[in-house]
Amino acid sequence: MGQMITVTGLVLAAYPQGDYDKRIILLTRERGKITAFARGARRQNSPLLAVCNSFVFGEFSVYEGRTSYNLMQAKASNYFHELSADFEGACYGFYFCELAEYYTREANDEIQMLKLLYQSLRALCKPSVPDELIRYIYELKVLVVNGECPPDFEELDICESTRYTLQYIAASSIEKLYTFRVSEQVLGELRFVLHRYREKYMEGHFKSLDILEACVSCAI
Repeated sequence: MGQMITVTGLVLAAYPQGDYDKRIILLTRERGKITAFARGARRQNSPLLAVCNSFVFGEFSVYEGRTSYNLMQAKASNYFHELSADFEGACYGFYFCELAEYYTREANDEIQMLKLLYQSLRALCKPSVPDELIRYIYELKVLVVNGECPPDFEELDICESTRYTLQYIAASSIEKLYTFRVSEQVLGELRFVLHRYREKYMEGHFKSLDILEACVSCAI
């Protein structure tokens, strides 16, 4: 028998469904990754119009059906408007969400992934750390959280500063990840290492990454 539950989470993706509805993918603290249908969410007068968009974080009241969830109401606490107003920042954000969607599952304990994604989106909204560095930190920490990161980085032909940076990212709490900058040499080596790790550990093809890399190439 279905019941109404309230979950805290973040909208990873939102898709049109029918003429006026939406299907959203939520990463939640309580139920892991879930799919919810929001009836009438595309109507201009719908109370669900603003909350059924990527990056929205808050509380979502859903009716638990036999095979899916129906979104009844929501209360957003962060819309991440800064990302929506910045095309390149939004590209990074969409990639982060797609990567989180790839790694998470329903009914799993995904609290660490939710926390990591939330803090990473917050970092993208601030100018203190370059977006490219945020991306490599996020990618490596995703591997760490999901138990796919190598136990050490001794096999890599990199300088000691880069090795220390990788070790720091792997060992640090999520709250301390986005508190530093690196030299151009270290950033370049991180680019090489994470490209190698993506090819080795991430089997999925990420459309948002194609768009992000095309966007970054045009900006150079």
